[in-house]
Amino acid sequence: MEDRKYWVGFNMVRGIGPARLRALLDYFGSLEAAWHAPEKELREAGLDRRSLANLLALRRRVDLDREMERLERADVQVITWEDPDYPRRLRQIYNPPPVLYVKGALLPQDEWAVAVVGTRRPTDYGREAARVLAEGLARQGITVVSGLALGIDAEAHKAALDAGGRTIAVLGSGFRHLYPARHIPLARRIVEQGAVISEYALDVRPEASNFPPRNRIISGLSLGVVVVEAGERSGALITARYAAEQGREVFAVPGPIFHHPSTGTNRLIQQGAKAVTSVRDILEELDLVMVAEQQEARLSIPTSELEDRILEALAEAPLHVDEIVRALGEDTARVMSTVTLMELKGLIRQVAPLQYRRAD
Repeated sequence: MEDRKYWVGFNMVRGIGPARLRALLDYFGSLEAAWHAPEKELREAGLDRRSLANLLALRRRVDLDREMERLERADVQVITWEDPDYPRRLRQIYNPPPVLYVKGALLPQDEWAVAVVGTRRPTDYGREAARVLAEGLARQGITVVSGLALGIDAEAHKAALDAGGRTIAVLGSGFRHLYPARHIPLARRIVEQGAVISEYALDVRPEASNFPPRNRIISGLSLGVVVVEAGERSGALITARYAAEQGREVFAVPGPIFHHPSTGTNRLIQQGAKAVTSVRDILEELDLVMVAEQQEARLSIPTSELEDRILEALAEAPLHVDEIVRALGEDTARVMSTVTLMELKGLIRQVAPLQYRRAD
């Protein structure tokens, strides 16, 4: 994408987030046109005084071609809203990040992902629970997502790696200020077996205000979020809240009622989160028991045009096979065989006899 550097440029401007970027795209038609637009037009496009001042100052200071060279030297890939390989689940959330900086690789099988998060000061019980759950998920072909933080996050990443699985770490800073610094070796391992990603430009430091928004990406990439241990003010509870808002499942590991790190998780369970005592609890709730077979089928058998049409027909509500046949004007036998294959791939689920809905 030739205008990728303009996405990078706008992503560096303080005060221009997803909503304002969308408005600029709608107004100018492209970010290249917006980047070169005169001040008067930018103001007419809806930029407030502070955001406009920040943009004008950045345009004078930053050479976008040089910035792209810096990213290339750092081996950082840039993925934008407009790229086909932008994570599908993340695209569906409110205010998805316009730009993702990626080290490593995001793969199609990462659609089967579960986040494992928790306190930075876990007990031995919490560490063991995180390891067992993350390892079990990884061995089932589930990508483990977390935030590279001290404590539970690090345990989850390490367990997934040790099990030979994939894991994704989401940063609250740019790649030149990876935080915490002691996890740089862990991040290197993750790059080899998954991906480290950030919505923040290379030079952004790990400010406290970056981490709550970062958590929406952790949950946005995932089918569900497992909170292992969390105090009353833990950032893991913010991730759980985002998950609930995004329509993702929330899980919590119960703990002793007298232990501070279990306060948040026990409360989540009281509020309706699914209590987790084994990996099986997660797999069954998310219908991931057959995920390895579904991955193999989806990756080895190309998607057909009829599958795309069936998914479109199921966009609004579940339908009986007869309704799908009538809606598409297709042969019943052909629809039935395609539906069976789609169920095997994990693209759709049966909710009643011969009645199906989209799996996402």
